Amino acid sequence: MRPVSLLVGICALLLSGSAIVRSNAPVQTPKTTNGVPLILERDEGERRVWRPIDGSSLAASLSLFILKVDPSNGGSSHLVFGTEDMPPGGKIDTHRHAGADEILFLQNGTAKVTLGDAVRDVHGGATIFIPANTWISASNTGKEVIHIVFVFSAPGFDEFMRAESVREGEQVVPLTKAEDAAISAKHSHDVVYKEP
Repeated sequence: MRPVSLLVGICALLLSGSAIVRSNAPVQTPKTTNGVPLILERDEGERRVWRPIDGSSLAASLSLFILKVDPSNGGSSHLVFGTEDMPPGGKIDTHRHAGADEILFLQNGTAKVTLGDAVRDVHGGATIFIPANTWISASNTGKEVIHIVFVFSAPGFDEFMRAESVREGEQVVPLTKAEDAAISAKHSHDVVYKEP
């Protein structure tokens, strides 16, 4: 029998109902999401400014970040996406995320990045993949504001970011060390900062 005739015969048998295929595997239904499709321009999203901790330099702390997609923006239950501006001299303190991988993409500038045991100077266009539980720190070593794109594989850190910041345009009141410690304890499953 030629392959085409065999295929026609199998299709006819299946369509007639004479051949029944049984499986004990559960029927997979597509997962539904409460997500809301979004189209955001560069400056659109939930614009926030980090609050400095008492005693730290206010100017170095006032970096802007935008939460673009997370459970509160678009309703994603699977990821967090946003952008942040790191001023010259600004830094991301040494920390790790237990429950999420992270990707940083530097759109421009020059930074010193410590990832696990590796230390490297990177430039605009650099991608940094940070597996869960890997220590990361970065500092802007250049003379221009670095525009960073960040992605987390799971929500959680976004709520820490909200707790340690204010919406752009609101009064920036420094966090006391006790407030910072309480926020860090509450979100210890999302982020752990290394003691200096």
